[in-house]
Amino acid sequence: MKQINKRAYFFEQTLKLIHEKGFKATTMRDIAEKLNFKVANVYNYVPSKQALLEMYLFDISNEFHTAIDYIIDSTHDPREKLRLVISSYIQITSRRPYEQALLINEWRNLKEPRLKEFVDRRKEYEDKLQAIISAGVVQNQFRALNVELATQTIMATMRWLDKVYIDSGKNTNPIEIEKQLVDFVFKGVAQG
Repeated sequence: MKQINKRAYFFEQTLKLIHEKGFKATTMRDIAEKLNFKVANVYNYVPSKQALLEMYLFDISNEFHTAIDYIIDSTHDPREKLRLVISSYIQITSRRPYEQALLINEWRNLKEPRLKEFVDRRKEYEDKLQAIISAGVVQNQFRALNVELATQTIMATMRWLDKVYIDSGKNTNPIEIEKQLVDFVFKGVAQG
């Protein structure tokens, strides 16, 4: 049990350090100093800084994809699916704000071929959201609008959420954030 706690602590502190300094500026030596380790001990947890970034980015990206896939496969109508996408994004971000911050700010530091894979996965997520909005327009639940613009606006609205949880701390209520964000989005896209 102690090893699991040490491991969790290592990754928690590493995430915070990368958030503070930025990925490029953070060295393995910085990580070791932050944790009062010898540099060699850092490699007991991760083989390289690049592997660390890949692990964080693809892990949280996969969680976002799993959530939206369940929503798409559900029998809910497009309006409810959009609400659930927003809700899942908020819930994931509330639990993993530092990883979501990496997802938004540090993905450009991936190296090929993982960079292309990440960009393709991000586009795939946006396409899934766009399909929900398109279905809502077709079913007259959302007003006729530029679906791509609506998709990118909703994504941009959700991408800053890490700041709410990092700056405000764990006291920020995800249910309240969801209500405000859903109200805001639906005032823009909902029909009548």
